[in-house]
This record gives sequence, structure tokens and C-alpha cells, in this order.
Amino acid sequence: MLRIKLLGCFIAIVSMLFSFSAFAYKEHSAEPHSAASGVSALQKIDTTVGNGEEAIVGKTVKVHYSGWLYDESAPDKKGKKFDSSYDRKEPFAFMLGAGRVIKGWDQGVIGMKVGGQRTLIIPSSMAYGAQGAGNVIPPHATLIFDVELVGFE
Repeated sequence: MLRIKLLGCFIAIVSMLFSFSAFAYKEHSAEPHSAASGVSALQKIDTTVGNGEEAIVGKTVKVHYSGWLYDESAPDKKGKKFDSSYDRKEPFAFMLGAGRVIKGWDQGVIGMKVGGQRTLIIPSSMAYGAQGAGNVIPPHATLIFDVELVGFE
């Protein structure tokens, strides 16, 4: 009888230990950059509201943009710049809502008007996720884009 009680206690203790280790693993396996940045949803900040035609799903938009890695310690949260259409002096065109760009862009540009400027803070889950993008964007990176809607094609 004593052996049965001891075996029951042993099983209960082992079960608790596995539960705690699984909990600890779950807590430490979150996305590093998104968790560190505290950004979990797309943020859209209009710096200039345009007065032209509005961007809607299905339209091919032309935008100028600059993109940075999110840096919590920077005053404007903009870390290393990784891309800019301004530097190339050529706007970028894409069909809005067609999934040809990262999700943060497809959702973040909707509603902009020609002439408008918007800052998008995009969590990793709406950008490049765990894969990152080449040697430029690390895995789990939150991104910041300044976007200007210049027109339509």
C-alpha cells in the first residue's frame, strides 16, 4: 500500500515538473524582436493627409518609401535604413490587396489619398516573420516605413 502511494506521489511530481518546463519553454520561445519592441499590431500614423484619389483594394498604387529596422532605443524608433525608393529616384508600384507585398503594406496603404504620407510600424508577423529577408532584415524584425502615395497606374 505504501509503495502505491509513493508511486502516485512520484508520478504527480514528475507531471508537475514537465508542466513547469513546458511553461518555461513557451515563455522564452516568443519572437525576440517583436516581443522586445512591444509591437504586436500594425500601426498607421498619418503625417500628411492627401487630398487626391483614395487607395482601395484592386488599384495599382505608386508609392515612394523608406524602410528601417525598428529600434526601441532610437528617439524616432528608426534603426538601420535597409531600403528606399527615394534613393533610387523611382516610385514602387504594386496592386493593393493582391498579396504581392508584405501584409503590413497591403493593409497599411489602404485608405491613403494621393499626396498623403503615412508611417507604418509593422510587426514581424505582418512582415517577413521568422524567415527574415536575406542579409538585410533579420528574423522576427519589426519594421518602420515612411510611405508617400504619389499616384496610380
